[in-house]
Amino acid sequence: MRRDSVEKSSKKSENFKPYIPSDKIMPEITPVSLIVGIFMAIVFGAANAYIGLRVGMTISASIPAAVISMGIIRGILKRDSILENNMVQTIGSAGESLAAGAIFTLPALFIWSQELGMAQPSLLNIVFISLTGGILGVFLMLPLRKALIVNEHGKLPYPEGTACAEVLIAGETGGSKATTVFSGLGIGSLFKFITDGIKLFPSEIEWAIPGYKGAAIGMDTLPALLGVGFIVGPQISSFMLGGAVLGWLVIIPLITHLGQYIPDIIYPAAVPLSQLDYWGIWGNYIRYIGAGAVAFGGILSLVKSLPLIFRTFKEALGGLKSTAGNKSILRTDEDMSIKIALIGVIIIVALIGFTPIVPVGIAGALIIAVFGFFFATVSARLVGLVGSSNNPVSGMTIATLLITSIIFKAIGFDGEEGMIGALSVGAVICVIAAMAGDMSQDLKTGYLVGATPRKQQYGELIGTVASGLVIGFVLVLLNKAWGFGSAELPAPQATLMKLVIEGVMNGNLPWVLVFAGVGIGIVVELLGIQILPFAVGLYLPIHLSTPIMLGGIIRGILERRKESEKVLKEKVDSGILFSSGLIAGEGLIGILLAILAIIPAGLNAAGKEITVADKVNLGNNVLGQWGSLAFFGLLTLLLIKNSFFKKEEN
Repeated sequence: MRRDSVEKSSKKSENFKPYIPSDKIMPEITPVSLIVGIFMAIVFGAANAYIGLRVGMTISASIPAAVISMGIIRGILKRDSILENNMVQTIGSAGESLAAGAIFTLPALFIWSQELGMAQPSLLNIVFISLTGGILGVFLMLPLRKALIVNEHGKLPYPEGTACAEVLIAGETGGSKATTVFSGLGIGSLFKFITDGIKLFPSEIEWAIPGYKGAAIGMDTLPALLGVGFIVGPQISSFMLGGAVLGWLVIIPLITHLGQYIPDIIYPAAVPLSQLDYWGIWGNYIRYIGAGAVAFGGILSLVKSLPLIFRTFKEALGGLKSTAGNKSILRTDEDMSIKIALIGVIIIVALIGFTPIVPVGIAGALIIAVFGFFFATVSARLVGLVGSSNNPVSGMTIATLLITSIIFKAIGFDGEEGMIGALSVGAVICVIAAMAGDMSQDLKTGYLVGATPRKQQYGELIGTVASGLVIGFVLVLLNKAWGFGSAELPAPQATLMKLVIEGVMNGNLPWVLVFAGVGIGIVVELLGIQILPFAVGLYLPIHLSTPIMLGGIIRGILERRKESEKVLKEKVDSGILFSSGLIAGEGLIGILLAILAIIPAGLNAAGKEITVADKVNLGNNVLGQWGSLAFFGLLTLLLIKNSFFKKEEN
C-alpha cells in the first residue's frame, strides 16, 4: 500500500509541467526584483514584528508581496515576468518569517533586563542570533527540497505556496489585486495614525458589566485585528473568543467574588485579592493559566505530529542518499550546492559555539545543530500538510527550551547566564523552524510556476540578511518606545518562553495556575476544539479577541452566500488582500509612532522633556469611546465593501 502511494506520487511529479517550461529562460534575480524584494522583506518584517508583539499572530507575506510586486513590475514598469514577481515574494516572505521567529523569543531578554536588572541585549547579539537562525534555516532546508516538493507533489498540498502560485499565474492577465492591497494599506495606516498618533479617539474601549463584579467586555478598535479575523476565518476567531470569554467572564469574576472573603495575599500578587481590579487579576493569575494552556497546546501539537515527524526524517535522509551526486541539467531542478550549505552550517555552528556573540557555549551549539536539522525537517513537512498558520513553531521552541534548560542546569550553566543561554538556543531554533517552513512554501510556489530553485534559495538568503540586519533596530526601537510586556506590546509568546525558562531554572512559577491551564487545555482538547487558538484567547485580554471575532464573522457570512464557487473565491481573496493591507498599514505606522516616541521635541510647561509623538497627539481623545466605536464601524463597512461587493474580474 505504501509503495503504491509512493509510486503514484512519483509519477505525478514526473508528469508535472510547470507554468513556465524548464527549457524557457526568463529573468528572475534582477535589480528590480532584488530592490522590490528587499523592500518587501524589510517592510513586512517590521510590520509583522509590531503586529506579532501586539496580538501574538503574524501574517504570511507571500501573497501580499506577490500582489504588490505585480502592481509595480507589471503595472508601473510594464515588465512581463512572472518569475521576477515570484522572486520578490520569495525575498519578501523570508523577512516576515525571520521576524516571526525573532519576536517569539528575543523580547524576553529585554523583559529580563527590566525585571531582573540584567544587561540589555546588544544590537549585535540580536542581529547575530537572527541571522544565524535564518541562514541555518535556509541551509538545512536545502537537501529536503526534492524529497518534499518534487517527490511528494500531489501528496503534500502546501496551501499557502499553492495559493501564491495561483495569484502569480492569475496576475499574468492583469487585474486590480494590487490596488486592493494598497487601499487597505493606506486605510490601515490612516486609521492607526488617527487613533494612536494624534489620539482623536482611544484605540481601546471597555465597559464593566453592571451587576457582575469583576466582569468586563472590551475591544481594541484597530484595523490589524479586524484583518486578522477575516484572514483566519470564523472558526479560529470563535476559538480565540471562547478562551477570552472563559478568562474574562468566568474566571476573573469568580476570583473577584472569592476575594471578598479571603483577606490573605495569594502569590504571585503582592496585595490581597480584594484590592485587585479585573486587570490586576488578569496580570497576576489569568496570564499564568493561559500560559499553561498555550504550553500544553504547543507540546500536544508536537506530540500528535511525532509519527509524521519520524517518517519525514527517515524519508528526508533517504532522499539525501538518492540525490547524492545527481546533477540534473533541467533548470527547474538546479539547487544550490550541498557542499556550500554543509560548509556554511559547520562555520555557523562553530561561530555559535566558540564566540560569545550567541552566549550558549559548545553544548548549546551542539543542541542547535541537532534540534535545528530535526525541526527544520519537521517544519518543512508540516506546513505542506497543515499550512504555515497551523505550524506548531511555539511547541517546537518550548520543547527545545525545556530540554535545553534541563541540560544547562544539570551541567551547572544556570543563573542569569544559563537563562540567557537557554533563550538564545530557543531563539535560533525558533527562527530556523519559521524559515524552513516559509522556504518550503516558497519553493512549492516556484515549483508550480517554473522558477529556478537555486535562484530562489539565494533569494531566501538575501531576504534573510536584509530582514536580519533590520530586525534588531526594530526590536530596540519598540522596546525603547513602549517596552515589551506592556499593554501596548504584550509580546505573548516571548513572555511564555521566559516563564518556561524561569520555571526550570528557578522553580518560582505558580505551578498550580500553570497546571490549571493545562487542565483547561485537556478539557478543550477532549471537546474536539483546537487548543492553540483557544489558549491564546485565554492568555491575551478579551479586547484583542472581540475585533478578531468580528472579522471572522464577516468572512463566515460571506462564505455562506449562495453564489458560484468562482465568484465567492474572488470575493474572499479580495477581502484577504484588503485585510493584509490593513495589517501591514497598521504595522508600519506602529513603527513610525515608535520612532516619534523617542525623538525629543523640547520641554513642556512643567519643564518635562517631551517627544515628537507628544507634540502630535491631541492628548484627550476628544471623541471618546463611542467615537472610536463609530470609526471602527466605518472600517468594518470598508472591509465588507472590498469583499462582499467586489466586482468580478473578466
